[in-house]
Amino acid sequence: MARTSDKIISTKNNLQVLHEDNHIIVVNKRAGDIVQGDKTGDKPLSDVVKEYIKDKYNKPGNVFLGVVHRLDRPTTGVVLFSKTSKALPRLNKLFAEKSAKKTYWALVKNKPPKTKDTLVHWLKKNPKNNKSTAYFKEIDDSKKAILLYNVIKKLDNFYLLEIDLETGRHHQIRTQLASIGCPIKGDLKYGFNRSNKDASISLHARTLRFVHPVKKEELIITAPLPNDPLWKACMD
Repeated sequence: MARTSDKIISTKNNLQVLHEDNHIIVVNKRAGDIVQGDKTGDKPLSDVVKEYIKDKYNKPGNVFLGVVHRLDRPTTGVVLFSKTSKALPRLNKLFAEKSAKKTYWALVKNKPPKTKDTLVHWLKKNPKNNKSTAYFKEIDDSKKAILLYNVIKKLDNFYLLEIDLETGRHHQIRTQLASIGCPIKGDLKYGFNRSNKDASISLHARTLRFVHPVKKEELIITAPLPNDPLWKACMD
């Protein structure tokens, strides 16, 4: 039987912990956080989580933490880390085999062509501008991308989409939605006309569903939405 968690169990130094046990820790990423260190030199979320563990358990020396997957910097929502070397390869295998299921919520201004649809594109990444382009046919160095979207709410000026990924490509949701004329709110890189005040984009990793690497029970972790009037309207 699946065990579901949809609450923040701990908040410290702006870190929202959604689930924690001996082997894993799941947090709700804020917009602007980078999951893993990069060329910017900004402090990554992985370091914040290490500090949280070190402080909570009074651990001496270095803290082990395995990065299992990432979210784009302006995106919010569920991020899973491994706390043990035993759990990390098992979690990596789950994600490699697409056994871990991620569901996203996105806000778009333009009405999608269909209420519910499966989008299939071939995406090609340009490392120079860190941007992907969607094509309807395979081209050199492109990768097949598949997602399913469903319009789950009509707001005054926006549509709330629920998205399930079948593949995990660079900027996949952002690129594919833009290709059907529905760039995500705040996403200047992919065609939205105005940025969000906090430099976020309105894309939230809402739910992560996976089998615990050690306990073998199914976990469903749901990340609370950002503290924003428009996101709050999605729950009304």
